[in-house]
Amino acid sequence: MKALDLLITDDDLVIDGINSAVLIDGAESVAQDIKHMIRESGLMVTMIGERSLIKRKTQCKNIAILIGKDPRIIPGTERVNEIKAGTLVIQAKLKD
Repeated sequence: MKALDLLITDDDLVIDGINSAVLIDGAESVAQDIKHMIRESGLMVTMIGERSLIKRKTQCKNIAILIGKDPRIIPGTERVNEIKAGTLVIQAKLKD
């Protein structure tokens, strides 16, 4: 399953030097889709200002579960770690 998408940066479409939309594919496209999926889920909102390490880790697990539902991800390979407050590192293996 080949993923092809328009590149979005800072909530805006990225345009190249000849006023054409920049296209991305493969892992870049999946990563962008997952970023938007997490944002739209509202799971990150509950982490803002949360001081409880247990609750923050629970939200990371919930985000990993959400990522695992993407059909392009190999189930069980998704990992979400908070390296510092507000910064998550997400890893997963793609099927293709």
